[in-house]
Amino acid sequence: MTTCTECVLPETFPGISFDGEGVCNFCLSARGTGSRAGERAKYRRKFEELITRHSGRSGYDCLLCFSGGKDSAFTLDLLRNRYGLRVLALTLDNGFISPAAAENIRRLVDAVGADHIVFKPRFDLMRRIFARSAEEDFYPEKTLQRASTICTSCISIVKSVALRTAIEKGIPIIVYGWSPGQAPLNSSVMQTNPALMRAAQRSVLGPLAERFGREIELYFLEDRHFESPELFPCNVHPLAFLDYDEAEIYSRLAELGWIRPDDTDPNSTNCLLNAYANHVHQQRFGYNPYAFEIANMVREGVMSREEGLRRLSESPRGGLVEMVRQRLGIR
Repeated sequence: MTTCTECVLPETFPGISFDGEGVCNFCLSARGTGSRAGERAKYRRKFEELITRHSGRSGYDCLLCFSGGKDSAFTLDLLRNRYGLRVLALTLDNGFISPAAAENIRRLVDAVGADHIVFKPRFDLMRRIFARSAEEDFYPEKTLQRASTICTSCISIVKSVALRTAIEKGIPIIVYGWSPGQAPLNSSVMQTNPALMRAAQRSVLGPLAERFGREIELYFLEDRHFESPELFPCNVHPLAFLDYDEAEIYSRLAELGWIRPDDTDPNSTNCLLNAYANHVHQQRFGYNPYAFEIANMVREGVMSREEGLRRLSESPRGGLVEMVRQRLGIR
């Protein structure tokens, strides 16, 4: 299979083409953007201005979507120990948090001194959603280039529960610990509003409610939430504009008691479901759903091409995919 000679995208990735030297059109397009240091500094200033405007007023300064994985754990440390913010960490338990990640979650919130809540949707409904997501694609094709249907279903509920919590508690900032490959720099500091979030919710809630009934609406905004535009928070992805070095991240997290899990797949440090989601996506579309993220990280210079290729080709530990399949009730 042909793979881009500069990043990791394979010939099966939608819309890809190669020049005479084997460089893909995505890399060629990125060449014209020049140095990103100035842009990163601009968004870092935006974030710091946001902190100055909201920090220390009343209640929590920000809500962090905290999975317990390395990036969200490092982001929690940044928010507490670099910026001194009052953080409410929110973990959505989808029924597949790895035991090692669960211990990391407990250790990190204690180590940095953050309040923490866990929201656990009923597992019978989550299992139905994940099982159906493994069999059917019900999101736009563009979305599925960046994540599997299973992960899109899960993260949509995470984001909706976080937004609902922030609005109800009057928290002005929602922070996500997404890697530089996941979070586009130009949307790393973005003010939400009712019109924008209603449209985003409709694109996700529609397919879910159609298949799983109105029970799913409990996790999304109600009409009453859209009546207070002043309560809509700003979304921030700090790792898109701050320095990102995985070796330094692992070193810092080790100081805080975080231990790298050995019970997940190569592209996750918190979720057991991820291995099966990747397996299904690879079988259906012919490429790993992490290919887009890792290709971006290679272009950003925060991961080598060799490391990216290794992560995309390495198999999860034995039996993990089958264990998830059985737990979802899929033959």
